[in-house]
Amino acid sequence: MGRWRPPRPRGSRYITPEGARRMREEVKHLWEVERPRVTNAVSEAAKLGDRSENADYIYGKKRLREIDSRVRFLTKRLEEITVVDRAPDEREKVFFGAWVSLEDDEGNTVTYRIVGPDEFDVKQGLISMDSPVARRLLGRRLDDEVDLKTGEEWITYYVVEIRYED
Repeated sequence: MGRWRPPRPRGSRYITPEGARRMREEVKHLWEVERPRVTNAVSEAAKLGDRSENADYIYGKKRLREIDSRVRFLTKRLEEITVVDRAPDEREKVFFGAWVSLEDDEGNTVTYRIVGPDEFDVKQGLISMDSPVARRLLGRRLDDEVDLKTGEEWITYYVVEIRYED
């Protein structure tokens, strides 16, 4: 079996201002801090002689390729994304960028923010707008019922709060 994998479907092109800022900071850090440090380490390792068995040289070159690849990806992605920097006019409805608090029948609450696919982090409550949970939340209003699948069971949640950061 070959290593070829079909390309992933393109994610949505929207991002929050915070997500765009983090991506720009990552590019800056990789280009201005990480890459010069690794380049210097590779240069020092190359001075030691035989490069074919020099682990520092081999690892350093590999790390440089990874950095360059990540910088290229982030730069291209930053060119094609759309930063959504304003809240919608209809604030009582769930749209991109909303913080949505949900409550189940037992009173347990969870809060999610709907963000772009480049910035999701479930541990921080940031879910991609392309995820099944976000797709079920988009367009909902306060007090709407939402059925979400957690593991093997479906749980009914109620939208108890919708807020947007200005």
